[in-house]
Amino acid sequence: MRRFELIPAIDLLGGRCVRLAQGRYEATTVYGDDPAAVAARFAAHPLRRLHVVDLDGARAGAPANEDALRAILAAAKDVPVQVGGGMRTLAHLEARLSLGADRVVLGTAALRDPALVREAARRHPGRIAVGIDARDGRAFVEGWLAESDVAAVDLARRFEDAGVAAIVYTDIARDGMGTGPNLEQTAALAAAVSIPVIASGGVGSEDDVRRACALAARGVAGLVVGRALYTGAVDLGRALEIAACS
Repeated sequence: MRRFELIPAIDLLGGRCVRLAQGRYEATTVYGDDPAAVAARFAAHPLRRLHVVDLDGARAGAPANEDALRAILAAAKDVPVQVGGGMRTLAHLEARLSLGADRVVLGTAALRDPALVREAARRHPGRIAVGIDARDGRAFVEGWLAESDVAAVDLARRFEDAGVAAIVYTDIARDGMGTGPNLEQTAALAAAVSIPVIASGGVGSEDDVRRACALAARGVAGLVVGRALYTGAVDLGRALEIAACS
């Protein structure tokens, strides 16, 4: 069985480290002007992965925040970094990989251009993940600003044979709220596909980490934690200890 991954998140907006509430850009909290310092603080722990989201890129449809990402990658040192946000072409994602990202997460492209995801996974085995952001079971795209008529589970099934490394599943209604991740829906998604599924959105306590870890046998391969690390609601060292026991 795969080891469960506890993955700290850094969201970039205008070069700063921020968190949104339920994906709303007008509900932004700034947690620092130096994302690289945040990455270094996280990387001082024995992480298996760091998660970075380019919010400007997701909204604009093209990668942004390149300077901040370069600094994060340098500060993370040997910690693998997965990056999402704004990559809609092969050139976009390959530029991120060439900067040093270990893995890229394709969200809007997964819905709008599934052939791109398949080609990317063929060219870069193990380095392409699919991001599925959903509200009430429906996938949202374009920085969570556009709703689709596609069910999240149906979108996941489209990539069953594509060779993607993981699915990062975010419940938009929970994201940034600290009310707990939607683990029921995450586990249901994991049961529907053979692809490892990483839960994201809503972590508010170390008990949430324990509950997510308990689902490892059901295909939930990891948990992304953002705001709770910045507010102190979750201590990264203790969370990693919990995850190591899964």
